[in-house]
Amino acid sequence: MVERPKSDKLYERALRVIPGGVNSPVRAFAAVGGKPVFIDRGEKAELIDADGNRYIDFCGSWGPLILGHAHPEVLQAIGETAAMGTSFGASSHLEVELAEYVIGKVKPLEKIRFVSSGTEAVMSAIRLARGFTGRDKIIKFNGCYHGHTDYLLVKAGSGLATFGEPSSRGVPADFAAHTLVADLDDMDSVTGHFNRYGDQIAAMIIEPIPANNGLLLQRPEFLKFLREITARHGALLIFDEVISGFRVGWGGAAEMYGIIPDLMTFGKVIGGGLPVGALGGRAEIMDKLSPLGGVYQAGTLSGNPVAMAAGLKTLQILERDNGYVKLEILGGYFEQALKQALKKTVAQVIRVGSIIWTVYQKDAPRRTDRIDTAAIDKFNRDHRAILDKGVYLPPSGYEVMFVSLAHTKPMLDRAAAIIGEVSGA
Repeated sequence: MVERPKSDKLYERALRVIPGGVNSPVRAFAAVGGKPVFIDRGEKAELIDADGNRYIDFCGSWGPLILGHAHPEVLQAIGETAAMGTSFGASSHLEVELAEYVIGKVKPLEKIRFVSSGTEAVMSAIRLARGFTGRDKIIKFNGCYHGHTDYLLVKAGSGLATFGEPSSRGVPADFAAHTLVADLDDMDSVTGHFNRYGDQIAAMIIEPIPANNGLLLQRPEFLKFLREITARHGALLIFDEVISGFRVGWGGAAEMYGIIPDLMTFGKVIGGGLPVGALGGRAEIMDKLSPLGGVYQAGTLSGNPVAMAAGLKTLQILERDNGYVKLEILGGYFEQALKQALKKTVAQVIRVGSIIWTVYQKDAPRRTDRIDTAAIDKFNRDHRAILDKGVYLPPSGYEVMFVSLAHTKPMLDRAAAIIGEVSGA
């Protein structure tokens, strides 16, 4: 086992001043065992920890670093912008430029508003949907994560008509009472909610590419059904593309599946590694936001110039360098390398673009209750050995891997071989 004394010492210090020693729960490595690794720096497709150990990185800050770590042009844009001021609490040309760029690439968008996180984007989109429709209830899907807003931290009840129950302490049951939970890949569960509450449902929100609880790729027919049933009942369809937006292509999952949602939420890639979120959609809906309409939303750091500069430069580089074509090639290459490395074990390698998930079971699941807990347990057991051999995977079997433009084929070959050596034996 690789020793990491500096990381261990930092963890001991962190435990004294930060709850659990981490500022986001999955970083605690609780699922995979052992102490968390403290990172000192990132270089292209690698992480270097506090003890100087190097890892091929497939976390990529959970998706934003599509160009890799510390891209020199992004750093230059950040530095030049920061030198003129890190925050104004007023408008700047950069938020206009990034808004124009994003709207120009995502057809369903007519207007967009920037916030500081994906959670904030989703929270604001749902408030906007309720304000626009005058209704209270929303439908979310079991297995889709939309941030840690109170009324979205719910789990499914004991039947189609059962309201969600809070799955986090500190969330009043009343907050969850207007949240209905449906199952992915299950038209009947959706229809049941609309049959009972159709004229009360403001919106349905879904990750069109669910990637927060495994990579649960949905049938195009199911997503098109969601578009049809929401339109029929006067509810809005919200695509949460915080992960998939600008990760699987310019138009995200909406373009991939040929579906036009009413609202979309973004984050991660459009911030270039800095804190950014956004919500956007049709102008008639977006104009209900304050100051034009009665739906209030605000943020001190919304449209922060440094974050806008990082996001804009990232997207410009992706366009200039034909990034999505290259990412598709790299993603496909890694997929095949993993399949070859794991051919002696039961495993599914599931991929869309540069998002990849490996799960150790016979069939590719489309919903959470189809994920074999034994498969997750196997990943969690193998994680530390893979880490010790120099591959940094997200510290949970439910999390996906991200390939960046900084990964090389030799890196991908090496990582696949290590994963195969540990997990495929």
